[in-house]
Amino acid sequence: MIETFDKPDHQALRLEVRDVHLAYLDAHKERLLACGAKLSDDGKTASGGLYLLDCETREAAQAFIDADPFSQADLFERVVICRWRKAYLDGIGYL
Repeated sequence: MIETFDKPDHQALRLEVRDVHLAYLDAHKERLLACGAKLSDDGKTASGGLYLLDCETREAAQAFIDADPFSQADLFERVVICRWRKAYLDGIGYL
């Protein structure tokens, strides 16, 4: 699991790089179990994202997020990578 936190007052940069970021995600969609922006309560402003990535190592997850155009544009204030166990996905139990 990768959780990103945007730098404050960087919404314009997020919007500027968004199309390239989405193309990057589409090019790697086979590795994404889920991915999306974290939104304000009114759903209008993104402040970071959450990625559930199918990979074996922290290094692979780090390489993935480092290559993301959002990361390369220096949008993120902080990135947290944490190993995640798939217990349920799409109503299917994996334990």
